[in-house]
Formats: sequence, structure tokens, C-alpha cells
Amino acid sequence: MIKKTAAWPLAAIYAALIIYASLYPFENWRSQGVDWTAFLWAPWPQYWTGFDVLSNVLGYAPLGFIVALALQRSARHLPAVGLTLVMGSLLALGMESLQLFLPARVPSNVDWGLNSAGTLAGACAAWTLERFGFLDRWSRFRANWFDANAQGSLVLLALWPIALLFPAPIPMGLGQVLERAEDALALMLQETPWLDWLPVREVELQPLLPVYEILCVSLGQLLPCLLAYSLIRRLHQKAVAWFVLTACGLLFTALSAALTYGPSHAWDWLNAPVQLALVLAAVVAWPMMWRTEKTLQVLALVGLVLQLTLLNNASANAYFALTLQNWEQGQFIRFHGLIQWLGWLWPFALLVYLMRCLSAARPTKMEA
Repeated sequence: MIKKTAAWPLAAIYAALIIYASLYPFENWRSQGVDWTAFLWAPWPQYWTGFDVLSNVLGYAPLGFIVALALQRSARHLPAVGLTLVMGSLLALGMESLQLFLPARVPSNVDWGLNSAGTLAGACAAWTLERFGFLDRWSRFRANWFDANAQGSLVLLALWPIALLFPAPIPMGLGQVLERAEDALALMLQETPWLDWLPVREVELQPLLPVYEILCVSLGQLLPCLLAYSLIRRLHQKAVAWFVLTACGLLFTALSAALTYGPSHAWDWLNAPVQLALVLAAVVAWPMMWRTEKTLQVLALVGLVLQLTLLNNASANAYFALTLQNWEQGQFIRFHGLIQWLGWLWPFALLVYLMRCLSAARPTKMEA
């Protein structure tokens, strides 16, 4: 019997990340008149670096680990390491083959081999941890801390710190997409009759008032806490979760500032209004530990809708536009803009998840 596990959605997300990074920039697709198998028999490249080797191995190692973990958790009768190697190797082969149609990318048999080696290393690590009982300890920890149907929440909580790496107009203010989406749509429809169909605002968007900025920062830190509280069992565990999530919010926002402006500016964002907002979030978070699961989900949904409404009815200043240009110049650590999409879409994924939870007739039990 195949059991459900939170590792499968994580594996799908990571595979999507690999596909995105492998096929970026998704432009100028065309056949170059080359046999797709030619790169498989090409000689060893003349120029390569240790960084190339390390990045290709490490890029696929987490995929191997997660897929092998998922197979061991959900289908113990199957050869997890062998199947994981086959799946990872086929994915890498597919990505290298598709790069033949992208003039900006160069397929390589060495990359394919290193990707496969990374998949194998990750799968072996998962098998070793399972063999010596470490994964069983995680299962006991998860059963002791979290509800049985917590896999969706855990995935969202795991992605939240990564989403914070994308610079937001205000700290913790993920999901401000309306203004930029309108500009992108207008640019795409230029010189077409459809441009006249776009609605025109009677009043231009204005920056957030200071009181609303404080509210949005508070909600940005509070929402993952409410989500965590809704799936954690005991009071002292919720206190630990609050501490971990607060630390993650501070550290990953500081890391985002350091990546964007330089290490010397890592904490420039933590000004007096933001400090007040974080204190306000903590004051509200503590009494929420005593609320029921459904109450927490309702409050999280209301707070999320309020934050998205405030953020998307406000404009980002010109200085932030320059910040985005600086951010978008990066490729490796930012995965060709994938973190940007995560920063934009994480709140909307949470919105869908909360609505689904509140509308469900009964919960479905799942094992991580």
C-alpha cells in the first residue's frame, strides 16, 4: 500500500526549480540542426572549474535525497535508491537535451553525469539515514509535534524563509504584485488593439501610510506563526515555533538585504517602525497560542487578505524599482528569478491553502 507523504510535494517543487534553472531564459527556442545525442559522445570539455563540478552535484543532491525519502516513506517495498537514480538521471538527460534548442545554453555529457552523481549521493544519504533510524526519529518527532494532516502547512512554512530572500517594498511584505503585473501586461499588449481594453486608474497608487506599513510588517511576521500554531499540538511547542519563525524572519530578511545592498547594510531595514511592528506581532502571537485550529486558520485568512489588500493598493517607490534591477542581475544564488516568483506567489499559495482547509468537509490523514 502506498502512503502519502509531505516529501512528494517537496520533490515536485524542487524538480520544478531544476527545470526552471536549467531552461532559463526560455527565449529564442529553435532547432540548431544538431543530433540530440551528439553531446552524449562529446569528449571531456577542455575548460571546467571546481565550481562547475560542485554546483552540478549539489544541485541534484537534494532532489535525490527528497525522492528517495519519499519512496522509503510511501513505498518501502520498492528499491528507493535505484528508482531515484533513474528518475534523477532521466530528468537531467531531458534538461540537457532541451538545452540544444536554447542558444544561450550548452548541453554537456559531463553535466549529465555530475547531475546523476548528485542524485545518487542524495539518495544514498537518505537510505543511510533510514538504515540507522534517523528518519524514524523524525517521524516520531513529527507525530509528537504536528497533526497528521500537516504536510501542506509544513511545505509552506519551509518555503516562507526562502520567499523572504526576495526584497519586498516593506519587510515581510510578500505578495505586492498588482502594480508590476499591470505594467508587465501593458508592455506585453503594446501595439495591439487589446491595450485599449486595459482599465485605467482614475487615481495613481500612493505609497503606504506609516501606520499601514507597521500593520503589514506585523501581519507578515504573524501569519506563519498562526499557520504553525494551527498544526502544532502543545503550548510549549508553539512557543518554540514562535521563536524559530521570528528568528527566521529576522535572519532571512537580513540575508536578503545583504545580498541586495551588501553585507554592511544587512540590518538597515530594522528601523524603529519595523521594530515596533515586530513587537506588535509578538504581543498578538502569544495569546493566539491558546486558540483552536479553525480559529487560527480563520484569523490567518483575514489577516492575509487584509495585508494583500493594503500592499496591492499601494505603489512601490522608485528606489525599490532600482533595488529590483540590482536583484534581477543575479542568477546563481537567486536561481534565475525563481526566488522572485516565490516571493510574489507564496501569500497566494497560503490563501488557497487556508481556503481549502476551511472548506474541507473532513481532514485527510497523511504521513510525512
